[in-house]
Amino acid sequence: MNKVIHAARAAAVAALIGLFIVVTAAPSQAEDRRVRIINETNWTMVEFYASNVGTNDWEEDILGYDVLGSGESVMVDIDDGTGYCLYDFRAVFADGDVLVRERIDVCEISSYRYHE
Repeated sequence: MNKVIHAARAAAVAALIGLFIVVTAAPSQAEDRRVRIINETNWTMVEFYASNVGTNDWEEDILGYDVLGSGESVMVDIDDGTGYCLYDFRAVFADGDVLVRERIDVCEISSYRYHE
């Protein structure tokens, strides 16, 4: 009987260790991908895009019908459900300037500033 209890305990410990490994093995899935976009330029941002580095498409304009005036900021949830942390950003301004920033790690930052 002692051998059965010992084997059951060993199996329970092994199961807990396995569960711990599974939970900690995929940290990027649980990362916070909310980023505050801050417009410190003199121009209104009229479009903003964030696409994971695994795609060749800019997806949809995150601002939609809204704009981001000079000195304003907006909190954006960059999570597209793919598990990616690296994103390319594309900002379009009222004066026609387009700024592209590549490989931004949205799992590591909480804000991103556009400035002149």
